[in-house]
Amino acid sequence: MKTRLVPLYFQSPDDPDFSAQLSALRALLGDVAEILPPQPLGSSLPDADAAVFPQMLGEAFRRLEQFKALGLPVLVITSEFGTVSMWDWEINQFLRSEGVTVVAPYDLAQARLACRLLALRRGLRGARFVVYQDNPGEGFQASIFKRFYWWEEECTARLQERFGVEIERRSFKELGARAKAIPDESARQAWQTWQDKVQLGELSERALLSALKVYLAVGQDTAQERVIAAGINCLNESHFSDSTPCLAWNLLFEERGLVWGCEADTVAMLTKHLAIHGLGAQAMMTNLYPFLMGQAALKHERIPAFPAVAEQPENHVLAAHCGYLGVVPQSFASQWALRRKVLAIVDENASAIDARLAEGPMTLLKLVPPFDTLSVVEGQLSGYAGFPGSDCLNGAVLRVPDGRRLMRDLASHHYILAAGQHRAEIDLLGLLFGLKVERIG
Repeated sequence: MKTRLVPLYFQSPDDPDFSAQLSALRALLGDVAEILPPQPLGSSLPDADAAVFPQMLGEAFRRLEQFKALGLPVLVITSEFGTVSMWDWEINQFLRSEGVTVVAPYDLAQARLACRLLALRRGLRGARFVVYQDNPGEGFQASIFKRFYWWEEECTARLQERFGVEIERRSFKELGARAKAIPDESARQAWQTWQDKVQLGELSERALLSALKVYLAVGQDTAQERVIAAGINCLNESHFSDSTPCLAWNLLFEERGLVWGCEADTVAMLTKHLAIHGLGAQAMMTNLYPFLMGQAALKHERIPAFPAVAEQPENHVLAAHCGYLGVVPQSFASQWALRRKVLAIVDENASAIDARLAEGPMTLLKLVPPFDTLSVVEGQLSGYAGFPGSDCLNGAVLRVPDGRRLMRDLASHHYILAAGQHRAEIDLLGLLFGLKVERIG
């Protein structure tokens, strides 16, 4: 999907400067934007995601009310290089001070990112998240799972209202039964496509076939148009399946970019969608265990102590989920293998992904209710640690700027971990999605 941009002019579309820059924009942005016929500022506009000004004039100061009446973000791309011209800074700041959303790219990549983010925002409207669950919170570890906001009707309503996405609930029990009924031969045929691409650890043939059957069942179920994400209440209701969806999420993402939701966390799914398909980040979901949590975190992961760090242990976090770092797609991973399950909560036949993101700068992200704020932590993925016989065989060690503030302001135990830092991109996403970016640290 391309974004729809309507070019606006002050006086005439035949002005040589306007028409030359409009031609330049079509050449620079034509693959990411549908550039509509130009319209005069103040006129009734067609359906569009943003207004773009190929030319700015001092007349803008005197036509403020017409800018305010647009109800659209304003892209100011007035140089032949796909950027704002420095002569427009005063106009842009004046408009911003009056409440107009102005995007003034300082390089072509930022202009193109703005187009992709606008297209993503449009694409969310009417897109579908499918989550498989029956009685969330009523299964295993009910005392933990009954506390999660993402299963509340209020949460679903707010996500749908704020972003336009539809969240459809289906039966995990029925999905599990359909997966089990798939013939072994069908799973073996599916494996022919992937066997040279997927590295296996110690895993029985039955466990592999069961994982592939979940992949086939979810794939068939979500093949219809506009399903962009899927999640399963895979731990709390794990009694409905003889496998786990980890391999399915990996394969469906690699096949068609389907975003996955561990534990049917719809807030994590949407945050991840924004990170991967908006920011272009290599991102996945994991649990956060700040060192400051002490015994409460150690007991849950069944580890004797946190990994040793050179300094400031209070500014460190162990990131782990389901025995390893979590569901990392192969294309994002520096190391990747499918292994037998670790957690006691899932079927003995289940499997899990043992993978790593690259060490170096990292960013944590999570949308915060009522979903007008994006929580962001920028830091370092400094290494990995594992504890034999525990629920953390390969977790990431994260260094954050201020561990005590992190403890005060964390939005969830689930966060999206993205490789790299994306400060400018996150700020642009916040601007175009109307999100306050709240950095911890």
